[in-house]
Amino acid sequence: MNYYNGTDLARAFRTVRSNTIQIATELPEEKYNWAPAPDTRTLGQLLVHIAMGPGFQEHVHRHQKRTNFEGLDFPALMQQVWAEERKPRTKAEIIQKLTADGEDFAAWLETLDDRFLAEPFAMPPGQTPATKTRFEMLLGVKEHEMHHRGQLMLIERLLGQTPHLTRRMQERMAQRT
Repeated sequence: MNYYNGTDLARAFRTVRSNTIQIATELPEEKYNWAPAPDTRTLGQLLVHIAMGPGFQEHVHRHQKRTNFEGLDFPALMQQVWAEERKPRTKAEIIQKLTADGEDFAAWLETLDDRFLAEPFAMPPGQTPATKTRFEMLLGVKEHEMHHRGQLMLIERLLGQTPHLTRRMQERMAQRT
């Protein structure tokens, strides 16, 4: 029995994605080709990377319904992801991708039952732990996005912006004084 089901996963993912879209909306389009350091993704590439975040887990669990990584051509998949990240896109196209791909993933999560989420998935030989549940792997999508959203919030600061979550917290604190 899981206490955190597919509906909960979907709700939590939608919250995280909504915050990412808010940042993408507030960042100026002229900065989408800016990179914070050499050999790093541009802001636009980072946002596309985030939009594509659910793709690997969907490929494994939704489309192929795998139970392990055996025979998965991970380098070929990564080449496809990197090529997709580098395609030129406007701010509006990136926000649309974040919105549409995110909602598609969340809607799928809502359909998952406890049995599916509890199924074991074998990791590559030598990796610890040897197996994870589908739940743990799918939760990783949200964790991945939150990791990159932290980068986005730092980028906002570098560009002279106060992140919306910080502004909300400051507003709540000001109401208490």
